[in-house]
Amino acid sequence: MLVPDHVMTRLMMPRLEHMSGQSWLLDGFPRTLAQAQSLNNLYQLDLVISLNIPYETLKDRLSDRWIHPGSGRVYNMGFNPPRVQSKDDITGEPLIQHDDDKPEALMTRLRHYKDVAKPVIDLYKSQGILHSFSGTETDRIWPYINSLLSTKIHTQPVDAHQSQVHH
Repeated sequence: MLVPDHVMTRLMMPRLEHMSGQSWLLDGFPRTLAQAQSLNNLYQLDLVISLNIPYETLKDRLSDRWIHPGSGRVYNMGFNPPRVQSKDDITGEPLIQHDDDKPEALMTRLRHYKDVAKPVIDLYKSQGILHSFSGTETDRIWPYINSLLSTKIHTQPVDAHQSQVHH
């Protein structure tokens, strides 16, 4: 289940108000139409990015995702593995895999996300600010996203390897 809209909105809006006048990038918010409408009531967004990643790619990436529960450090067995199999690099403690990252639960999560996200995508598409990218490899998608962001944020382009955030 997702965190309720009123909780997310109450958490996010004060933080965004604090950053007024600055450029910011949100990842995973808004996830619902109610959250998007709350955000729209306060801010005029410059752009929204939608990543269309095939189910098989998501399944592979999430099934390769392991987490150190004490710190939240995330490892991916495919492209960011721990130095010692199943152990955190810093503490040596065991890594875990969340139940909802396991392939059996992933399809349910993705179906729910798609149902919830569609009205949000449609809203931003109707406002003319939605930019969709499709693919399976970060290194191929990133240059296009970086180029788009650099036209809006006015900073130096960022190297793909410096910018990757592993979820």
